[in-house]
Amino acid sequence: MKKKLFITRKLPAHIVEPLHSYFDVAEWSEEEAVIPREKLLAAVKDCHALWVTLADQVDAELLAHAPNLQIVSTLSVGFNNIDMEAVRSRGIIATNTPDVLTETTADLVFALLLATARRIPEAERYLREGKWQGWYPLQLVGKDVGGATIGIIGLGRIGQAVARRASGFNMKVLYHNRSRKLVEEQQYGFHYKTLEDLLQESDFVVVMAPFSKETEGLIAERQLALMKKDAVLINAARGGIVDEVALYQALKDGKLWAAGLDVFEQEPIALSHPLLTLPNVVVLPHIGSASLQTRTAMMKLNVAALVAYAKGETVLNRVDS
Repeated sequence: MKKKLFITRKLPAHIVEPLHSYFDVAEWSEEEAVIPREKLLAAVKDCHALWVTLADQVDAELLAHAPNLQIVSTLSVGFNNIDMEAVRSRGIIATNTPDVLTETTADLVFALLLATARRIPEAERYLREGKWQGWYPLQLVGKDVGGATIGIIGLGRIGQAVARRASGFNMKVLYHNRSRKLVEEQQYGFHYKTLEDLLQESDFVVVMAPFSKETEGLIAERQLALMKKDAVLINAARGGIVDEVALYQALKDGKLWAAGLDVFEQEPIALSHPLLTLPNVVVLPHIGSASLQTRTAMMKLNVAALVAYAKGETVLNRVDS
C-alpha cells in the first residue's frame, strides 16, 4: 500500500502529479487560506509524509497527532516553523529548499530598499489620489542609495547576494555575522563590524539573519537607538528578529527615517497594526522568493525529497541532522 502524504496548500497539478505514483495524496483545498489548526491536526493523524509552508507549525502537539509521520518537507529555506528537537526525538526527516531562492530573494530585498529610500509606494499613492498638482523642489524627496553605507546583519547566501548588488551601487558594505567572511572581505571589499558599530555607521541596515533563539529580538529599542536618525531599516529575514513595538516608536518619534518590511512577527499582519499607520513604512506580504521560476524550483526540491524518501533513497536538503 502507498504511504499517505498530506499537503497543506493547494499546489499546481503538474507539480503534485509525480507524487501520486508513490503516495496516497491529500491536500488542503484552498490556495490562499491557511489550513485551520484543528483541520491540520485531523489531517495528519494517519499520514506518513507532510508537505508544509512556514505558516504551518510542526510542533510537539502536531507530532502527537501524527504517530506515523516519517518526513516533513517545508516550502521554504527557513525552518523555524518546525520544532527540530521534537522531530529529532522521533527520528523524523525534515527538509527545506535552500539555494534556489538566493538571487530572487536578494532582488526583492534590494527592490524593497530602493522603494523605501525613494518613497515609491508613497509617491504612487500621491499620484493616484490626485494630489500631484505640479512640481516643487522638495516634493517627495527621498534618500540616495548610490554611494551610501549599507550594513547587512547576516552574511549568508542571500546576505552576500544583497551585498554584491549594493557594490554595484557603489555602496560601502559593512556586515555582521556569527563568523568572519574573510574570502568575501578580500574578494569584494566587505567590512566586518560589531553589531553596535554597524548600526551606528550604516545609512541602510538590512536584516538577513536566520531566526533562532539567539536572533529573536536582536533589533530592539537599544539597538534602534544606536542607528542614525536618517537611517533606513530593511527586514526581509524573519519578523521576530525585529521588535515591532520598538520599531514603531522609533519611527513615530523621528528617531529613524523609514523602514521597509517583508516579514512580520505575526503573519499575515493585522490591518490594525500600528506600523501600517505610518507613511514612512513600506510593507510587503512576505514575497521574498515570489517569482514563478523560483517558487517552481522550490516545489521541485520538496517533491524530490518526498520521492527519495518513498523510494528508500538518500534524501537531500535535510535539516534534521
